[in-house]
Amino acid sequence: MPLPRPAPGTGRWWVVGIVGCVLGVALVTWLALANTVGRVTWTDTSYKVVDDRTVEVQFEVHRPHGQAVTCLVRALDQGFGVVGSVEVQVPASPERDVHRKVTVRTTTRAVTGAVRSCSPA
Repeated sequence: MPLPRPAPGTGRWWVVGIVGCVLGVALVTWLALANTVGRVTWTDTSYKVVDDRTVEVQFEVHRPHGQAVTCLVRALDQGFGVVGSVEVQVPASPERDVHRKVTVRTTTRAVTGAVRSCSPA
């Protein structure tokens, strides 16, 4: 049984559609990579509620080589209200990934601590 062929004159549009799809996928891939390369990211690794007025937060900062970074670390209460915060300066260094441990003083007992944001200094 022979395979069906497209109607005469429609083959060109199939080629145009396939080329358009390939170019669209290439553009989306390029944009996704361009928006993530060189950005500062972070990963919360742990937190520990020490007492009613203190939380220790550990995190890793992933940044471009030799870039100084400022991170905002917050402590939150049971209702997700901010009960303490501290800005952490991560100086420029040859390492791209840096681990930090920060103590956040709180106004009331916190139940968690996390990095809110990191940005180039």
